[in-house]
Amino acid sequence: MKTIHLFIGFIVLTLVQIFVPVQMIWEQEDVLTSGEMYKFKTRPVDPTDPFRGKYITLQYEMNSFTNAGLPYVQGDEILVYIEKDVDGFAKAVRVSKTPLDIDTDYVIAKVTSNYKEVVNFELPFNRFYMEETKAYDAEKAYRQTNRNNLEDNVYAVVHIKEGRSVLKEVIIDGVPIQEYVEK
Repeated sequence: MKTIHLFIGFIVLTLVQIFVPVQMIWEQEDVLTSGEMYKFKTRPVDPTDPFRGKYITLQYEMNSFTNAGLPYVQGDEILVYIEKDVDGFAKAVRVSKTPLDIDTDYVIAKVTSNYKEVVNFELPFNRFYMEETKAYDAEKAYRQTNRNNLEDNVYAVVHIKEGRSVLKEVIIDGVPIQEYVEK
């Protein structure tokens, strides 16, 4: 009788271990397929982290908002409501600590500082992981693009749905960064 209980427990544990990663993957794919696509202007830097591998750290031009509302404290989670500007890039239109009843996409960001009426924040999709052999070349490609004053041609493609966000691609001069470094 104890053997059957152990077997049932093993089956339940196995199903849970399969369900959790499948659910995480499904949520990411749902955002990619049915979420709204936004472009965020970036300034990449390429650090090395021995535990996480090679990635590009993305810093965004959209990292603050002038707010005449409540003061925010460093570390607070805020909702940054965004819209597309005339060039198709994301721009912050409102920030709030609580959900608002408006029909605009939002991203959950973390407050980095607050001075008078300006709240600075960090967006959650700030790392783009790459194949290790291409990460250094990607950093060099960005520097070259930046040196030629083409920083407006560097941006991240992010899909957003109901506060969830997925960084899909980094684009340099209209080409995905993986393809750009292969040139």
